[in-house]
Formats: sequence, structure tokens, C-alpha cells
Amino acid sequence: MTQGNGSPGGTGLPASIEAAWGLRARPVKGPKPGLSLDRIVGAAVAVAASEGLGAVSMGRVAKDLGASTMSLYRYVAAKDELYVLMQEAAMGPPPPLPALEEKAGWREALSQWAWAMRRVHHANLWMLRIPIAGPPASPNSVAWWEQGLQALDGTGLGAGEGISVILLVSGFVRNEALLMGDLDAAVETRGVSETEVMEGYARTLDRLVDPARHPSLSRLMATEGMWTPDEPDHEFTFGLERVLDGVDVLIRSRAQGCGTESSGTGPGAV
Repeated sequence: MTQGNGSPGGTGLPASIEAAWGLRARPVKGPKPGLSLDRIVGAAVAVAASEGLGAVSMGRVAKDLGASTMSLYRYVAAKDELYVLMQEAAMGPPPPLPALEEKAGWREALSQWAWAMRRVHHANLWMLRIPIAGPPASPNSVAWWEQGLQALDGTGLGAGEGISVILLVSGFVRNEALLMGDLDAAVETRGVSETEVMEGYARTLDRLVDPARHPSLSRLMATEGMWTPDEPDHEFTFGLERVLDGVDVLIRSRAQGCGTESSGTGPGAV
């Protein structure tokens, strides 16, 4: 994230954040008619989606728009700023959570929030390659955090604990999307099915694993169906439920300290 002082005499915020919130004055018209910030960001997202984040550069985006590289700098100060705006566009605002409207309880609400975030990440895997330079500060990222924190309303967690829970859940979602995206890309590059990849891995381990040195792994390898690919969402579902189990323990411990019970289900449950 660009860490400047913002516009002269302005907010003092980083230029990228000023741009995301619409706090920076933009040229009424650029050297090329029709050039706009939205078109620049859209073109950059298209490049990232088709070729990866590494292919995005001011020069490449300008070429795709039929404009000069220097003309882009009238709208976007640097590539880091462009990254923030690309992420903002790809994330979009969070969708409504039925669990919040139905007061179904914190667990269902936070689960829906995590699944919604996962869908965004899997649809924009290039976004996960953008370096994290600080807490969320752009409009849509702040809206996602707000919604996640709303899911924890009434749980009795302190402010710091609520933020830690959101970091834990969002970190799990991000890591799963990154891992599965990389694995899918590797399978696609090799031009074979996931089953063939797993079978090949099993044969490799069978040659390398020594039962005397790796007894647990040896027993695992002998398990029937061990190398059959799981349902696509199995690992995410399993991991998310275990993460939420841990959050539930924390919430229950806080509730017991206040002399109340927490079920995590039902209208108004905490």
C-alpha cells in the first residue's frame, strides 16, 4: 500500500486510500478522451484475471487502453495504489447475511461470512498475491470487517477479542483459497486429473517412507481410500468448523464468567 502523505493539504492518508474513498481530486479529462479511473482499474483487473498479478504494470494497462503510460499517472500515482483499487473493485461490498437478518446466532452468521469471502477469493485468486501492508482501510474491505464484527454482536467478547476472531477466520479463508488455488494450478499445468496426481504422490511416498522411521505416515498410507480426492469443499468445511469450535469455547468461557450460557444458535443467541 502506498504510504505517502496524501494530497498536499489534504487528509494525510495514504494516496491509495484517498483514491479508494474518492477523497482525491481527479482530472476532469485526461490526454486521451474517455480515459477514467474506473476504466484503468477495470483493465488492470482484466490483466490480473487472465495472466496473474505479475503481468500488471502501468505500461501494460496503458497499452490495453490505447493510452500512454504517463497519462495513467494523472489518475493513479503508483502501481501499489493501483493494487489497492483493483482489490477494492474485486472484493465488492459484502453480500447480505441471512443469518444476521434472521438473528440465527453468531456461528451461522460468521460461517456465512466466511463462505462469502471464500467465494470472492476463489473468483479472484490473483488478489491473494497482493502484499498485505496494513489493516483493511478501503471502503469495501472496511465493510467486510464491519459485517464480520456484526456477526459477533452480543457474544460478550471484548473489542480486541472480536478483532482477533475476525483475523483468525479471514486468515483461514485466505490461506485455504491460496493453497487450493496453487494446487489446482499445479494440476492444470501437469495436464492430468487430481486422482492421477494423488496416485502418483502415493507411489512416491511408498518408495520413500520407511515404516520404522515413519510409522504413523505408513499406517495412514495403508488406509483404504486415503488417496481418493475428497469432495471439493470438504477441507474448507472441516477447517472452518474446527475454527468456529475454538471460537465457541472462547465465547462460552466469557459467558460463564458473566454467569450466563452461550449456545451460538437461535434468535439473539450469543
